[in-house]
Amino acid sequence: MSKIAVIKTGGKQYKVKEGSIVKIEKLETESGKKVKLDTLLIADGSKIELGKPSLGEKVEAEVLETGKDKKVTVVKYKSKTRYKRTLGHRQPFTTIKVLTIA
Repeated sequence: MSKIAVIKTGGKQYKVKEGSIVKIEKLETESGKKVKLDTLLIADGSKIELGKPSLGEKVEAEVLETGKDKKVTVVKYKSKTRYKRTLGHRQPFTTIKVLTIA
């Protein structure tokens, strides 16, 4: 059984394994660089380490790419007042590959 970790970045939590590729909120790092991520939980078979609130930076990952997601269209509309607004948003993201879980 491989190690599983729960990491927290960008206000969200992700469940990762060694070798997994995850799309997370944008990090200010270039492609090819290694980053350490804040770890909340590590499970290895029946052994579980739980942080209160975290275990520190125990997950090391490599940044694969940084980009923007597909466009999401937002429409604001109010009936009977001739009010309609349309705007689009492309959320930035970073794709990482988990190398090691300490």
